[in-house]
Amino acid sequence: MSIIATGITKTFGRYKALNDVDLVVPSGKLVALLGPSGSGKTTLLRIIAGLEHADEGSGKIEFHGQDVSRVPAGERGVGFVFQHYALFRHMTVADNIAFGLRVRPRTQRPSETKIADRVGELLKLVQLDGLDRRFPSQLSGGQRQRVALARALAVEPKVLLLDEPFGALDAKVRKDLRRWLRQFHDEIQLTTIFVTHDQEEALEIADDVVIMNQAKVEQVGTPQEVYDRPTTPFVYQFLGNVNVLRDVAAWSTTGPIHDNGRLAADGLLYVRPHDIAVSRHEPGTLGVPAVFRHVHTAGSQTSLTLELLHTRETVEAEISRTELAELNIKLNDLVLLRLRPSHTFQHDYAI
Repeated sequence: MSIIATGITKTFGRYKALNDVDLVVPSGKLVALLGPSGSGKTTLLRIIAGLEHADEGSGKIEFHGQDVSRVPAGERGVGFVFQHYALFRHMTVADNIAFGLRVRPRTQRPSETKIADRVGELLKLVQLDGLDRRFPSQLSGGQRQRVALARALAVEPKVLLLDEPFGALDAKVRKDLRRWLRQFHDEIQLTTIFVTHDQEEALEIADDVVIMNQAKVEQVGTPQEVYDRPTTPFVYQFLGNVNVLRDVAAWSTTGPIHDNGRLAADGLLYVRPHDIAVSRHEPGTLGVPAVFRHVHTAGSQTSLTLELLHTRETVEAEISRTELAELNIKLNDLVLLRLRPSHTFQHDYAI
C-alpha cells in the first residue's frame, strides 16, 4: 500500500506547520520522518492518519492511488502507535490488543474465538507469549510499546504509523527495540512511517529518511545518501557532528573540497570529524597547522579537539587509537590537518 501526499499545507492560526509538502512512500517500505521539534513531521503524520486535515484546498493524501483526504480516520485502515503507549490500564494485555476488534459494529465483529486466535498470533509476533493476562503496570516500557504495536496491527491496517514510538524509553531499551522493529518490519512488510528526532534511530532502521525543517522537506534519500551526500547545510549539520570551516583557500590545498557537497552554496566547508587526517608538524609538509588541545578516548575511535593556529577556530577530528599512538603527540603540540578523500558517488541521485 503506497502513500502519496501532495502539496500539503497546514496552518494553526498564524503558525504554518507545513508549507506545500510532498511525500512519496513506496509500498512495503519503512520510512522515517526526521527533524527537529517544530519541523512539521508529527503534523504530517497526523494528516496522513486523518487525525488532522490539511488547509482547505491544500493538496491531497492518496493510499495506493485512492484519494483519502476527506475519509475519516476510522475508515482509512491506519494503525497508529503513540509515543506514550495509550494503553487501557484497567485492561489486560490480551484485552488491550483485542480492543479494536471488539468495538467494531456487530456485523463486522469477529467471533470471540477468532479474536482470541488473532490475539494469540500477535502475542507471538511481538514476542510477548504468556503475558496475555498481565496489566500494563506489570510490564516494562519496551513491552508496553510492543503491546501498543500489536493492538494497532490487530485490525489488519493497510499502513502503520508510529509517532516517536521509542521516545519514552531509556537508551538501552530504545536500541534493542528499534533493532527489533527493523526485523519485525522485514517479516510483515507493512508500509510504515515513523516520526523521530533521533538521527541515529532513523539512519539505523529506515529504508528511506525524509528530513524536515521549518515546515518543509529538506531532503529525501536512503540513510547512506542523506548522510554521505547532504544537499543543504542544515542536513549536513543535523546529521552527526560536522566542522564548519571558513578558510576555504587554506583547506583546498590539503584535499578535495567538492567531495559529497563539502563546499556548500553558502561558501563554507562542511567536513565531518572522521574526514580530517592528523599528522605531526614537519617543515615542508602540506597541511593546516593546529594546536592539539584535548583528546577523548572512549570507544574504538578517539576524538581530538584542535585549535587552528591562524584563525583560532576549534576543529574536531576522529582517528583510531592506533593512529593516535603512532602520532605520539602531547597536549599543546603543533600538528597538521588535511582533508581525507571521501566517497564520491558515481552519479547524482534524484532527491
